[in-house]
Amino acid sequence: MIAFVTTNEGKFREVSAKLLEAGVKIVHEDRSYPEIQTDRLEKVVRFAATVLDDQIRGDYLIDDSGLFIDAFGGFPGVYSSYVYKRLGCAGTLKLLEGARTRAATFETVFLLRTTGAHQVFHGACQGIIAEAERGRFGFGFDPIFIPDGAAKTFAEMSVTEKNAVSHRARAVEALVAHLRTQKES
Repeated sequence: MIAFVTTNEGKFREVSAKLLEAGVKIVHEDRSYPEIQTDRLEKVVRFAATVLDDQIRGDYLIDDSGLFIDAFGGFPGVYSSYVYKRLGCAGTLKLLEGARTRAATFETVFLLRTTGAHQVFHGACQGIIAEAERGRFGFGFDPIFIPDGAAKTFAEMSVTEKNAVSHRARAVEALVAHLRTQKES
């Protein structure tokens, strides 16, 4: 059994649904862990693992995700949670007024600990920032992010629709591929 360590119920819902499709069941470990201020998502999860390794028995999964907006040089990126708490979607849209580009990328990095070893998995989703907030599903910046090839924001999509294209779903797919190769060995 893998414990997904997160305080974000939305993340747990998305990840558990996607993993369940692949026959992998996880449990929710509702707890926070230290997130260092750094320039890369992978550094955040690797540092958190140094703390969680002493606190959690068995296998666990953690993630860090961020919205990287081209017009801001990739900001808020690793600071997405903080920026969302301080500015929200409305404040972010206000900062983007008059921007030449609305291109953005959502990224997720998972760290999986199994039998004492750490494996890292990445997922990314290219898209644009909408002109206004749309939708009532999802969480965080979902109401303003439209993935490439879609007309809807993440917040207008069902969990199933979002899990077909999202950054987090792509990281889950990499994780599942790893788990399958482990099972076959």
